Amino acid sequence: MTFIEKLSAAWTANNSLLCVGLDPDVSRFPAELAGKPDAIYAFCKTVVDATADLACSFKPQIAYFAALRAEDQLEEICSYIKTTYPNIPVILDAKRGDIGATAEQYAREAFERYDADAVTVNPYMGFDSVAPYLEWKDRGAIVLCRTSNAGGSDLQFLDVGGKPLYQHVAQLVADKWNTNGQCALVVGATFPKELAQVRSVIGDMPLLVPGIGAQGGDIAATVQAGKTANGTGMMINSSRAILYAQPAAGESAADAVRRVALETRDAINLHRQ
Repeated sequence: MTFIEKLSAAWTANNSLLCVGLDPDVSRFPAELAGKPDAIYAFCKTVVDATADLACSFKPQIAYFAALRAEDQLEEICSYIKTTYPNIPVILDAKRGDIGATAEQYAREAFERYDADAVTVNPYMGFDSVAPYLEWKDRGAIVLCRTSNAGGSDLQFLDVGGKPLYQHVAQLVADKWNTNGQCALVVGATFPKELAQVRSVIGDMPLLVPGIGAQGGDIAATVQAGKTANGTGMMINSSRAILYAQPAAGESAADAVRRVALETRDAINLHRQ
């Protein structure tokens, strides 16, 4: 099953467009994990188990693991998801952007070492920086387009032949790079107008949409701007708001994570039709 096929099946099976980001910050972990050598894996496993029936994908951010020399725990959590919840795609958020043999090694890292279903990539060096990932026919390449940070406008709004660069990237991916139907785009929830413009350019290509939750993107505006005709087409990511949900009275940390994930998924679904 390809990445796109697995994602489409997860949208339906879990009735969800929610992507749960795995950004483990040990300073915010529950007290009982303090000092444990496998704390990162244990934390992420708790989140995965609490949300697996509510998510269309999981998105581990590699920097949170690599900075703590915890790539082995990233391998473990990716393996755990693939084994225990094989129908939920794993997206490695790495934003790689190199060419040639180096890009080939980054692809091996994502798809062999971590067995990810898809990886985020930076198109600044052109098609050469994306092509090595497309050699893996069953995997996905999710290309940065209109990112959720305000500083993205420094480059992404530059005029390219009468249209902003982010629209040029969207058109390029849709018309020329996505020959095997493996591509998706990153477009932030913080810019719903641009999100709608990208959707009009690319048809039904999937979108990874960061920026709700801690970044403040509006769920209703995001869904209305980015959904496809059948009410899918998006992986709407929430990380910190779910991972570090504050337990209410009588709740465990896992209960709080599940509660916020359920509320987020249901808020997204409210605007899908």
